[in-house]
Amino acid sequence: MYKNQKQSKVSTPIVLIIVFIFGWKSSQWYEEPKTGNLKQETVQTTDQVPARAESSESTNLDILFEVWNLVKEKYVDSAVFDDKEQIYGASRGLVDSLNDPYTVFMTPTESKEFNDSLEGKLEGIGAELTVEDRNLIIVSPIKGSPAEKAGLKPGDIIYKIGEDVASEMNFFEAIMKIRGERGTKVELTIVREKLPEPFSVTIIRDSIDVSSVSLEKKDGNIMYLSISQFSDNTKKEFEKAVSEILLEKPKGIILDLRYNGGGYLYSAVDILGELIEGKKKAVIVKHNEKEKGETLYADGGGRLAKIPLVVLVNEGSASASEIVAGAIQDYKRGLLVGEQTFGKGSVQDVQTLSDESSLRVTVAKWFTPLERTIDHVGITPDRIIEIAEEDYKNGKDPQMEEALNYLKNL
Repeated sequence: MYKNQKQSKVSTPIVLIIVFIFGWKSSQWYEEPKTGNLKQETVQTTDQVPARAESSESTNLDILFEVWNLVKEKYVDSAVFDDKEQIYGASRGLVDSLNDPYTVFMTPTESKEFNDSLEGKLEGIGAELTVEDRNLIIVSPIKGSPAEKAGLKPGDIIYKIGEDVASEMNFFEAIMKIRGERGTKVELTIVREKLPEPFSVTIIRDSIDVSSVSLEKKDGNIMYLSISQFSDNTKKEFEKAVSEILLEKPKGIILDLRYNGGGYLYSAVDILGELIEGKKKAVIVKHNEKEKGETLYADGGGRLAKIPLVVLVNEGSASASEIVAGAIQDYKRGLLVGEQTFGKGSVQDVQTLSDESSLRVTVAKWFTPLERTIDHVGITPDRIIEIAEEDYKNGKDPQMEEALNYLKNL
């Protein structure tokens, strides 16, 4: 079901690249055909009260229409009342009441911004975001992006954008203030858990390189393979890297999934197909607690399955990257090194509505092959290695060093 659909995605946390691959990228999500389960309704933009929807016995939707009529009749500034905007506001409020940061209503303008980001039209600071308890939080800076070069880290809270408090805006208002043309500046005030005081950082926006796979040969004939996201092009780029790796006949492979906020579900399954031998479970998707779930299988050529493997993860590894890391750990295929991952284990369904607004709604959760849930928990590496502030400043990478030493000493 998932693999054959054109837009099968697991993206983030959470989560747009500030410009953006939203925190939705680090969420799991896929798009059903337009004939999917969600019923599409026409949004009326007339002076009439919207048509009533059917309600259950326990829900009286008359309250909604009472509020609509009272606000329209009595609000002091009648010019502010716009049918379309009020319908969008009511839709957003309904969705927000679920308290699920991955279930979202987007207006036509917001939907276009989101779709542009997925098509690679990216200029900004390069960070994946989510919202938790009204806080705008960095899930992961994109590798090589202005955000990463400025020292932003997973878990950082964006407290202010310029002089404006981020928590007082909705998600898209914050996005529009952070994104901008290449070469322009944006000042962010950051709250970091381990620091006593907020600090400010000025970032120069740039075009974001969203190529997802890079390959490098390390000392000791060890191949370093980095996957920054699971996009449309990842499979093609990965297959090219696999061919190069096989030519080198390496002693080991380091697969770097740090700061990988997720992406397409089928892309993650395809990568597993080359790392694991034979047809094996890659991920289990359950739409509710009573269902057994649908199992997706890794069934590739397994061309890298015999080569010793270390997978690097951190708190910026989310969603699709957690699918890969979770399966590797379940099958004891390789060693996980780094820090606890983000913990994004839900699936979102996306529907485009009649006026090009859209609804993204959580419809399922996913589990590792051994049916572990990682949602709000994350994956604990086999070897926990933290990177201290001094390591960042001195350009050291103890996680990489651990991986290299492990493979060299096999």
